[in-house]
Amino acid sequence: MPRFFIDEPNGSNAVITGQDAVHIGRSLRMKTGDELILCSSGTEYVSKISKISESSVNCEIMYSRPSASEPDIQLHLFQALPKADKMDLIVQKAVELGVCEIHPILTERCVSRPDSKSAEKKRLRWQKIALEAAKQCGRGIIPQVSEIISFDECIRALGGLDISLLCYEKGGVPLKEAVFSSCGSAGVVTGSEGGFGPSEVLKAENSGVKIISLGRRILRCETAPIAAVSIIMSLTDNM
Repeated sequence: MPRFFIDEPNGSNAVITGQDAVHIGRSLRMKTGDELILCSSGTEYVSKISKISESSVNCEIMYSRPSASEPDIQLHLFQALPKADKMDLIVQKAVELGVCEIHPILTERCVSRPDSKSAEKKRLRWQKIALEAAKQCGRGIIPQVSEIISFDECIRALGGLDISLLCYEKGGVPLKEAVFSSCGSAGVVTGSEGGFGPSEVLKAENSGVKIISLGRRILRCETAPIAAVSIIMSLTDNM
């Protein structure tokens, strides 16, 4: 059944506008009476089309249910900004695997350092990728991609989560040994092509961030976050 994201519905009715409305009418060729799923804040609304035009689609909500695809842990990915378009892949796969928010960060070894205008343009592209990935994999929410933040801002944000982890290519405790019991939120930090500087690792450790290892092989910067998120979702029974 086609899936679309909406704002909180008004009672038993919902209206879809914009590009989604055009897609429903022109591309999917849906008609009055056809069923679809509307998603808002982790709730799915099974609905049928009551009226359709070129610019809007009116839907009647038949019933609602919690989204079964959403994990029971709020996992935040803090990704040091990589070169080229590697972030596109990272965002797409992180959304598919169940993260709730992605935070691009600038670390001392990041080569890519866009100005504010370029950074916002990139963020908007990543947010669009997150939306399309959420639709494709059946998410109940659209994970948000935040503005690019500094490493210090990353450390402060991690302080508000139940558990925080930093993947370090030079060692740490195995990720499988991290304790996630009674953990409602977590953050995992992965590096860019150059990894992290020793001073950054020390700063994270002194702030209570657990330094972890992803194994004996050094993973590429676009592989590490996918591996880390997959392992965490598996350890918390969310795979």
